[in-house]
Amino acid sequence: MTQKLGRHGIKVRTARNAALAALAADLPSPILADLTGMHRHTAIRWVLYARRDWAEYLAARAEDEAEKRK
Repeated sequence: MTQKLGRHGIKVRTARNAALAALAADLPSPILADLTGMHRHTAIRWVLYARRDWAEYLAARAEDEAEKRK
């Protein structure tokens, strides 16, 4: 399938990686491994890669709220 799409100029790796990152952000690694058939260590790496850090967002949000109160 990848080769057929490639012949038409459609690159699937980027879309595949984006889909995996989205799954890894929402699922625990054992479930990701089961769903995709990937090795559990690979699933762990994807989950660590996709882990969201909300600290910056929360800090910015707190600053915005503080500004509104002034």
